[in-house]
Amino acid sequence: MNSLTLAVIGVAMILAGYFLYSKYLATRIYALDDSLPTPAHQLEDGVDYVPTNKYVLWGHHFTSVAGAAPIVGPAIAVIWGWLPAFLWVTIGTVFFAGMHDLGALWASTRNRGQSMGALSGRYIGVRGRNLFLVVIFLLLLMVNAAFSVVIANLLVATPTAVIPTWGALIVAVLVGQAIYRLKWSLPVVSVVGVVALYSLIWIGDQVPLSLPETMLGLPSNSVWIILLFVYAGVASMLPVWVLLQPRDYINGLQLFIALGILYGAVLIARPEIVAPAYNTNLPEGTPNIVPLLFVTIACGAISGFHGMVSSGTTSKQLDKESDARFVGYFGAVGEGLLALGAIIAATAGFASLAAWEETYSAFGAGSVGAFVSGGGAIVESGLGLSQSLSATILATTAILFAATTMDTGVRLQRFVVQEIGDIAGVRLGKVVATLIAVGVALALTFGAGADGSGGMLIWPLFGTTNQLLAALTLSIIAIMLLRRGRTALPALIPLAFVGVMTIYALFIQLGTFYRDENWLLLALDVVILVAALWVFVEAISAMRKAKDYDGDDDAELLALSGREVEHVGDHPPHD
Repeated sequence: MNSLTLAVIGVAMILAGYFLYSKYLATRIYALDDSLPTPAHQLEDGVDYVPTNKYVLWGHHFTSVAGAAPIVGPAIAVIWGWLPAFLWVTIGTVFFAGMHDLGALWASTRNRGQSMGALSGRYIGVRGRNLFLVVIFLLLLMVNAAFSVVIANLLVATPTAVIPTWGALIVAVLVGQAIYRLKWSLPVVSVVGVVALYSLIWIGDQVPLSLPETMLGLPSNSVWIILLFVYAGVASMLPVWVLLQPRDYINGLQLFIALGILYGAVLIARPEIVAPAYNTNLPEGTPNIVPLLFVTIACGAISGFHGMVSSGTTSKQLDKESDARFVGYFGAVGEGLLALGAIIAATAGFASLAAWEETYSAFGAGSVGAFVSGGGAIVESGLGLSQSLSATILATTAILFAATTMDTGVRLQRFVVQEIGDIAGVRLGKVVATLIAVGVALALTFGAGADGSGGMLIWPLFGTTNQLLAALTLSIIAIMLLRRGRTALPALIPLAFVGVMTIYALFIQLGTFYRDENWLLLALDVVILVAALWVFVEAISAMRKAKDYDGDDDAELLALSGREVEHVGDHPPHD
């Protein structure tokens, strides 16, 4: 098939989901209501709770959830053929990811910006909350440790991306000052910021930078990992408007421009997809497509990490409730378009089927490298940009998005550590909580040696843990809908599918870890599986009770915040 045909069909499906299905969700399922105060206004503190323009907030949310995962997952999964990956990304974005991300944002906004872990305590129970926090903690640990390794390796492999990667921080700080201090108009700030960022990309391509092979006895990638965690720790404690928001906003614009460059190159070059639609010549050792496809492609179809971002940082910045449709659902649309681009780059960016098969000689062999090299080849042939500059643009895109996910992940881990401290009766300040979050991730990263390889140690569990978290988040959304007397099918159908596929995958992994005598991953797999099954049992019980609930959930929540309510939600006020 020609890549242009695939791109047109995929983009049309995903955009139709936003214009049609998200409108149905916003009006009929979640009943978004601008008369209700958002946490950003209720609890405004200028640090974490900040009312934010929906376009700026979309940039923060989108780049935080995107990261490297919607590139890595699809670029690996096309080993089974491009068609299964394409169908899962498009259908998953429309009916799974969009519903999940918008729902998590709505649920947290209706609960004073509480995280999904805290919401599990309200809607599932104390035991469910404690087990939920275990899954969340492990997931964030995997993200922070593994993404630091991915970014460090890309910086070593692509020296031309070093200047734009770190220079983007200066651009972000200046953008934040221009928006909040100098009150520049958003279009002007956007143009100036994007021009500055792409100027840095051009400079980086001309002036590649590399660290010495060893510094203080550490290899260069380990030095990058340490620097990344220092940055992420500082960034996680700064007010969101100083660095996190503007950095994510400019990165969001940069990604859409990079996607425009990639899709524009596809439009002009129209390369043929050399990979098979369904691959029957799989390398030895490749696992079965079912259920592994549905956990290999997480971000880009549905991802539990998105619920953490929606409820951890985004809900605290939502200016009005109706903005949730654009920020939440369209954030999932952006990631779906990125995943679709990764599929095209990893299947049409090769000269022949033999060249593609050489890259995909083993499961997991094709990932970010296949995206960068394949996408670079398409851009070079379509737009005439040099292979070096094309690769620099795509590598910088991957690095910046992995970094924004990492710094948001450290911020979320700090929140989780503080929640765990509250449960234990220990009040932790943000500095101490951040040091714990960073320290645990660094301990894992360097636990297997000075090369930082430990960061990937528990990564094989990321896909299943991430998808379990998505299913658990959907269970909370379903309970909230049932308590309001609305149909919960838009949440229950994805919940059932993702839950079954993920638990199936966890059992398969148990056998693999046992045969490989990988006792650490085996033990963690058991912990995650038991915790998830227990939460599911608690959630099913809560759903049964929710059907008989005759209160007004929104009115009760507003009453807890001290606000008088005459009428809220779908039910009349109760005496």
